[in-house]
Amino acid sequence: MPLRAGALSEWALVPLRLFLGATFAYAGLQKFANPNFFNGVSPISIHAQLVAAARVSPLHALVVHLVGLATPIGATIAIAELAIGAATLIGILQRAAAIGGAALSFLLFLTVSFHATPYYTGADLVFFSAWLPLVLAGRSSRLSLSAVIEARSAAEARRPVPEVVAIAFDEVRARCGHYEAQRCRALDAPCASTHCPVLAGPATARGDEEVDRRAVVLATASTVLVGGAVAVGAVVTAVAGRVVGGAGAPIAPNTLHAPPGAARTALGVELGPARDVPVGTAANFTIPVTGDPGIVVQASKGVFDAYDAVCPHAGCTVGYYAQSHLLVCPCHGSQFLVATGEVVAGPAPHGLAKLTVLEGPDGNLYLK
Repeated sequence: MPLRAGALSEWALVPLRLFLGATFAYAGLQKFANPNFFNGVSPISIHAQLVAAARVSPLHALVVHLVGLATPIGATIAIAELAIGAATLIGILQRAAAIGGAALSFLLFLTVSFHATPYYTGADLVFFSAWLPLVLAGRSSRLSLSAVIEARSAAEARRPVPEVVAIAFDEVRARCGHYEAQRCRALDAPCASTHCPVLAGPATARGDEEVDRRAVVLATASTVLVGGAVAVGAVVTAVAGRVVGGAGAPIAPNTLHAPPGAARTALGVELGPARDVPVGTAANFTIPVTGDPGIVVQASKGVFDAYDAVCPHAGCTVGYYAQSHLLVCPCHGSQFLVATGEVVAGPAPHGLAKLTVLEGPDGNLYLK
């Protein structure tokens, strides 16, 4: 193996580690900063995302029972992302953080982006794959708090910091005081690297045990401090998001309830009273033929724009966001024009399926 190849391989993973750490920390803070994420009536809330996931996820039977726990689930995801990101960035509990990141990414893949088309447009599967090298590599000493703790522990115990050094086995033999006549006097056996007490001895020096104890104490204290900082950061971010206003207040959609046994008439299938969709607001309904969720927006008086609310990217349900006058997918951020359903921001590959909704002379809305 080339000299210092281990150190170089550790540096090779640093950009990936920093990217994943920063992304997860940002994702967690963004959730706390956005007051709409925990607002159950917002089309971009965790509740809306779980409702959408319950329709398309292969874990449907499980997710459908979690919709009522949307707020605690959202808080848990945000805290987990923030903790994983912080631990990865500063380099502490690195393998545990990487395993947590991979597990969370895979869970989001199964619940949110399983049906993303094409599959590579679903970021969760990509993040899951990106975490795997860090899971396999484990602890890195580059830009790492763990390495700082280990060095401090060794310094306090007045012992050198353990390092992996490339050295030929012939050099070990030349320097070993137990090597004589092709045999190891310590083991009374032929000298070989497979059982060399210098290279892989079972005993641990008392000084090394002291360094390990110091490292454990410092690592535990550092973990507690980082955890406290994460909790404080989450609270401060949440408060700041609500003070500033975050992403703004979305229009909470109403739900149109067709009368029992509503049948198709010359105008179409009755959906409910038009007064339930005031100008500048939206309402949800169920499309009778397909069972898909629908959405209707009264952009201006008497003009109703309606669509199949299933996002063509991964099957989530879009909602109306009045501040930008767009239909927005809560799962991956695809945006659609209210007037035409055309996609203006991906990853959705195309626009929403247009529906025709008209107001009848009786003041009710009808789906053609």
